[in-house]
Amino acid sequence: MSEWLVLTIAMAAVCAVVLTITVLRQRRIGEDDDPSETPDVIEYMVMMVGVVYAIVLGLAIAGVWEARGAAEDSVRAEAQALHEVSERVRVYPEGARERIRADVDAYVSYVVHKEWPVMAEQGQITDRGGELMDKVRASVTDYRPRDDYESQSYQPLLDQVAAADSARNTRADSIEPTLPPVVWFGLITGAAITIGLIFTLQIRRSGRELLLAALFSALIAFLLFLVWDFDAPFSRGISASAEPFTDLFPRL
Repeated sequence: MSEWLVLTIAMAAVCAVVLTITVLRQRRIGEDDDPSETPDVIEYMVMMVGVVYAIVLGLAIAGVWEARGAAEDSVRAEAQALHEVSERVRVYPEGARERIRADVDAYVSYVVHKEWPVMAEQGQITDRGGELMDKVRASVTDYRPRDDYESQSYQPLLDQVAAADSARNTRADSIEPTLPPVVWFGLITGAAITIGLIFTLQIRRSGRELLLAALFSALIAFLLFLVWDFDAPFSRGISASAEPFTDLFPRL
C-alpha cells in the first residue's frame, strides 16, 4: 500500500473520530448549557499546551530534516570522492588506470542497482559493497608510482578513497531511524492530548467549528507523517536517492 494512501486514510480517520466524538458529545449537552461559562484559565491552559506541542513538533521536524540532509550529503561526498579517483588516475599508465576505473565502476554500479534496494527494504548496507570498496582501495594502494609526477597524485588518490569509505560508513549510520521510541511516545501522546483539549472548549455543531476541528486534527496527523517519513532517509516515501552517483557516472 502506498505511503501517501496510508497518510490519506490516517488523516480521514482522525477527522472522522474527532467529528464523531464532537457530535456525540454535543447530543449529551443540555439545552441550558452555556459555552461562555468556560473558565478563562482553561482557555489559557489549552493555548499553552498547543504552543508547547507545536514547539516540540517543530523541533522533531527540524531534527529529522537535518538528519536527512546529512544522509544526502554523505551520498554526494561518496560519489564525488569516487569520481575524483576515476578522473585523477589519468596520470597512471593505461593498465593501472583502466583497472582502477573498472573497480570504481563496479562499485558504483553495485551500489546503485543492488545495494540501494537492500537499504530501502532491509535498512542496511551489504557486505558485498564493502568488499568492492576494499577492492578499490587495494587497486589504488598497491600501485607503485614510477616517477615524481605519479607520486604527487598518489597520496591525493589515497585521500579520496579514504573520503569515499568514510562517506560510505556515514551512509550506513544514516539508515537507521533518528528518533528513539520514547520521542515517538511523546509526540503521539502530545498529539492525542492536544486534539483532546479541543473538546474542553465546548465547540458546537456549527459547520465552521466542525471544519476547524477536523482541519486541525488533519494537520497534526500530516505533520506526524512528515516526521515519520523523514526519520528514515533511505527507506520511506520521500527518501534520499542515488542521483549523485548516476549524475557523476552516467555511463553506468
